[in-house]
Amino acid sequence: MEAKQVMVKSVLDAWNARMEAANKLLDSFSDDDLLKEVAPGRNRGIYLVGHLALVHDRMLPLLNLEEQTYAHLEDTFLNKPDKSVSDMPSVKEVRAIWKEVNEKLAKHFASLSTDEWFQKHSAVSAEDFMKEPHRNRLNVVIGRTNHMQYHIGQVALIKK
Repeated sequence: MEAKQVMVKSVLDAWNARMEAANKLLDSFSDDDLLKEVAPGRNRGIYLVGHLALVHDRMLPLLNLEEQTYAHLEDTFLNKPDKSVSDMPSVKEVRAIWKEVNEKLAKHFASLSTDEWFQKHSAVSAEDFMKEPHRNRLNVVIGRTNHMQYHIGQVALIKK
């Protein structure tokens, strides 16, 4: 296995391990659990799961894979703080969005070749990519893996 293949495998293995752990944790919570705050006055579990689902949904166009599906929920989970939007989807709906978006990502991730992982993402210009080739699809997954781990760590506080 050449160095690029090892790098891609390592990054995707980390993503998949974090995703598996996140799913296991979320499956251990009841819907009522996810309506609780992670700490007094802080975000609720539903908000954090929705936030991650929307960030992952935005990865689809960022990685040049397909259009985003849930842009209409950006105010609810990205642009505004928890409890500031009155028409939040139910926990059941948020769980379904989480599952759907992550299944799409998994399907696309499995179909990309090693070289495709090192192509530019959609938020970088061709000129900037020539100067900064590390601004590629694989680097996005590294950042989003860390982001997911951070917020799932917050969600875990509900079980304390």
